[in-house]
Amino acid sequence: MTARAARARSAGLPGPGGHPLESESVTAEQQPTVSFTRLHPGATPPAFGHPGDAGADLSTVEAFSLAPGERHTAATGIAIALPAGWAAFVHPRSGLAARHGITVLNGPGTIDEGYRGEIKVPLVNLDPRETMEFHPGDRIAQLVFQRVESPELIEVDELPGATSRGTGGFGSTGGFTSNGTQSGRTQTGQAQTAQM
Repeated sequence: MTARAARARSAGLPGPGGHPLESESVTAEQQPTVSFTRLHPGATPPAFGHPGDAGADLSTVEAFSLAPGERHTAATGIAIALPAGWAAFVHPRSGLAARHGITVLNGPGTIDEGYRGEIKVPLVNLDPRETMEFHPGDRIAQLVFQRVESPELIEVDELPGATSRGTGGFGSTGGFTSNGTQSGRTQTGQAQTAQM
């Protein structure tokens, strides 16, 4: 294999003959399949914008507007069937968030393996001034698929394995803690707080 062909293979590009090269990391047998159905005749199928994208675009089937501070649960008209051991997560679209302050209220929203209902996206407008208009077919979120584990949960009297972090949380390693105090670290690694 030539260096050019090797680079094309790693990038998922067509080879010298114009034919796609099979990825060495993901074969057809390893590639998971997610079935979907349209619950609305105008629903847009979820789709990846570019090869290698992590999230598939989700579009709305309805027209609505979001005034500053307003929220709305947008219908997609799409239902999916996930393979065993997988979950899907509804993430905001970076462009909507950065340019218009539109984000997913519970982002990322979790779609469990056994859920077969319509995917709906709770959106909120965080922009202080601009009202955002949406129309059928507009992309509103992205769907990220991930393998997940469902471990056995066991109640114990005491947690095993002492760690250097211990119970430190909510900014205990630097910044602000949940009670509004500023946190720092001593040379011994123990958290110290100073009232602001």
